[in-house]
Amino acid sequence: MMGVLNHLSTLLLLSLLPPALSHVVKKFSDVPQCKNFFMQGTTPNLPGILYDGIFKNEGRYKPICQKYNNIYRFATLYDTTNRIPVFSAYTFTGYTTGRPDDPWMIEPQLDGKKNINRTEMQIQEGGRYEHQAEQNDYKISEYKVNKGHLFPSSHAHDLDTQKSTFTLTNIVPQDITFNDGSWKEMERNVRGTLVNNCKDANDQIKAYVVTGAVPNNNKTKLNNRVNIPYLMWTAFCCENKKYMKNKKWMAGAYWGENKEGTGALDQQTLGALEIMLNRYYKGKDGPVKVFPEDCPRGP
Repeated sequence: MMGVLNHLSTLLLLSLLPPALSHVVKKFSDVPQCKNFFMQGTTPNLPGILYDGIFKNEGRYKPICQKYNNIYRFATLYDTTNRIPVFSAYTFTGYTTGRPDDPWMIEPQLDGKKNINRTEMQIQEGGRYEHQAEQNDYKISEYKVNKGHLFPSSHAHDLDTQKSTFTLTNIVPQDITFNDGSWKEMERNVRGTLVNNCKDANDQIKAYVVTGAVPNNNKTKLNNRVNIPYLMWTAFCCENKKYMKNKKWMAGAYWGENKEGTGALDQQTLGALEIMLNRYYKGKDGPVKVFPEDCPRGP
């Protein structure tokens, strides 16, 4: 009898302990703080990759709850074959100015069992990283690219969150003129739209954003390792009670080819983005859906 009571006491104690803080997770929903980066806790549907929160190839695609200074900052789905993120998702609640000059970081759990308990992004150490991009990949290249954020530091609400965006798992090789030109202008325009229009029930700035990269299907690779995306896209959705008389939610989207000469990016509808992405994401799990149904697909 005493043994049974001890066993029950152990189970009760375990049930009261907080869940293990994992960085690379099985599902985004495994970590409540990470799930909150997605509108209504709902992850995008990308045919052949992710459907209803379930991954089609767990060996290749790794969900990362991006953690810095013991706080979850945003979420990333990472492609360990192409060594670039599929998308990063974050909640926009305002922004801070400036740009950190801290060293770039990597995700230790993507490489090696010895790193399984290292639950935060960290500065790159010696050795090679098989399943993710590293600093050396971006140092010398025949391609005119630089590090392009998916979650931009200019959309982060405080300094630590800004720093957390400087992980190579949130970065793709982006054409320099595109990154520093029309894409940068788009990020600035989106930031202004969200600040001025996206307010929750408490009149606080809040919007959900997902930014992704469509890999190229040829052999163009940075340092013969890192896929240089063909196209980049972003979408936002938020409550807008103050400015929209007949609609509770508003949404918008942008995309552009990752190359020199890409002109100014005009805001498009969420529906147009999803139709466009269906050309690139193929599978039997239904069409692309970036956000839940509450987000308007049309004007």
